[in-house]
Amino acid sequence: MALDSENAALAVGLDNGEFLESESSPEERRPERQYCVFRAGRERFCLNVLEVEEVVDWPIVTRIPLAPSFLMGVFNLRGTIVPLMDIAFTEGRRPGLLPKHVVVAAIKGDGQHDDLRIGIAADEVIGTFSAAEDALLDQAPAEVPHCRGMLRHEDRLALVVDLHRLTEVFPVPVI
Repeated sequence: MALDSENAALAVGLDNGEFLESESSPEERRPERQYCVFRAGRERFCLNVLEVEEVVDWPIVTRIPLAPSFLMGVFNLRGTIVPLMDIAFTEGRRPGLLPKHVVVAAIKGDGQHDDLRIGIAADEVIGTFSAAEDALLDQAPAEVPHCRGMLRHEDRLALVVDLHRLTEVFPVPVI
């Protein structure tokens, strides 16, 4: 009988939402974002998960004649042609060693332009990682202008890719 009264008290508390809140106040909780962390070359990079559409295995890539070195080609993603960029091209990928995955990211259109999909070559997709705003460092190394900062991740740093800067730094007529 005592058990029934405890369950009734618990159900009343759940209806009011009292037990859904944690012990800390909303001011003490830090807002968190999730990032998709991947490795391209020797560096770790990350994108906000809201910018990542999907991760696919290495597709059949069509090379583009006279394309810049960072543009590996284009591939067909369910009827959409997606440019495939190698953001680690400055490190000099070993010939014959292709990346294993493609991180497909999307830049939302501004009303005049459609959404833009970009494929980023990834040697390894490490996974998703939740981080508070204070885990982000605002400065990125000057030699990686397509990044807006760094994220502390598992005692390492991952460069935060800025998709808008990426399209400015690596302008491609295809994109």
